[in-house]
Amino acid sequence: MVQAARSGVQNIAEGSMASATSKKTEIKLTNVARASLEELLLDYQDFLRQRGLRIWDKDSPEALKVRRSYRSDESGMSATSDWLDSPEIAANTLICLINQASFMLGRQIKRLEEDFMKNGGFTERLYQMRKRERKW
Repeated sequence: MVQAARSGVQNIAEGSMASATSKKTEIKLTNVARASLEELLLDYQDFLRQRGLRIWDKDSPEALKVRRSYRSDESGMSATSDWLDSPEIAANTLICLINQASFMLGRQIKRLEEDFMKNGGFTERLYQMRKRERKW
């Protein structure tokens, strides 16, 4: 679980760093990041299932509360909250957050693909610039 979480974060960072020179690599690494988070999601679901704990439906009152609370600056989920003492609440909260991150990465991937189709990659843009310079 630690490796899947770490891989998700690292691939987002690496993809972001690659964006200046390779949109193709950025898209690939962002997809890898999303896949790592999906792996982590399955691990948390397994954690709950193996312990006979409830997995919240995405539209359950608890899941909706988590999504609402993390949209604002004040989550209401401080370290002193008892949610940390409950494996069911903690794992389901993390599932909600992973789903949100995966959704946002999906939107980012779509935008990156559209931008790539419209503008091409770094190498293509350099070629076009070189081509324009040679005409002069």
